[in-house]
Amino acid sequence: MARARTTTAGLEERRRAVLARVAEAGEMGIGQLAEEFGVSLMTMHRDLDALAGRALLHKSRGQAATVPAVTMEVASELRRQTRLAEKEAIAEAALRELPPRGAILMDDSTTLFPLAQRLDERGSYTVITNSLGIARIIAASEHSEAILLGGDYQGAFDSTIGPEVSRGLQRLHADLALMSAVAVTGGRLYHPIQGYAAVKEAMLDAAHRHLLLVDSSKFGRHAPFSHRDVSAYDAVITDRGVPQAEERTVRKLGARLILVDARHAHPTAPAESLSEPLPATS
Repeated sequence: MARARTTTAGLEERRRAVLARVAEAGEMGIGQLAEEFGVSLMTMHRDLDALAGRALLHKSRGQAATVPAVTMEVASELRRQTRLAEKEAIAEAALRELPPRGAILMDDSTTLFPLAQRLDERGSYTVITNSLGIARIIAASEHSEAILLGGDYQGAFDSTIGPEVSRGLQRLHADLALMSAVAVTGGRLYHPIQGYAAVKEAMLDAAHRHLLLVDSSKFGRHAPFSHRDVSAYDAVITDRGVPQAEERTVRKLGARLILVDARHAHPTAPAESLSEPLPATS
């Protein structure tokens, strides 16, 4: 049977996801990208040629790398748009796990953005975060307030890292930490940047309870720096696309697994409305 042709919309969605993935890693091998996205090497070359032709990334010697200016301006927005239905379904399930009030830690993962938009539906919170995007969302809410953790600003993630963030977290105790991961393999969580892995570790230590919100596309991925495993979390919320082997591992490690159906996602505002663009200067 002939393979179904990818629609134009599907092609653009995949290319946005490829660009977001390269932005997360900074640089990746073309073969690795082809494997992660389940396409042929020739197809991935075409995708990267199209993105490079629009000056969105660099492509050379079997590698794809970010363009710093593009990373600063659009990478976070691209990540917000990727797998939005899954993120909205995860947010809906997470709402039911929240207390009606209290202090909540939220990391810089775009998976948390739909949940941040809906916190007012559940209660009133003090949200402590290293994400400028999440801080903006909470600042516009009616019942919650935002505390932004200061540190070294990273444009690719629109957030802060560094020893200042970790020291700030050491002085805090939150009721709940809401976090995600760039990659999950064999139950272990990974990030391509060591400083972000350190922030996630510090957030775990600073909270009484922990929820991991991660869409199924992150399972089976690898990155250099580990930040514990799923056993550190009270529950893992993901969509039903998670590979069966990874699902078994999560359960074996003792984490409660909540599987959601993206088709039943609650609609939220378009991704473009989640935050205003950063000013050119501070």
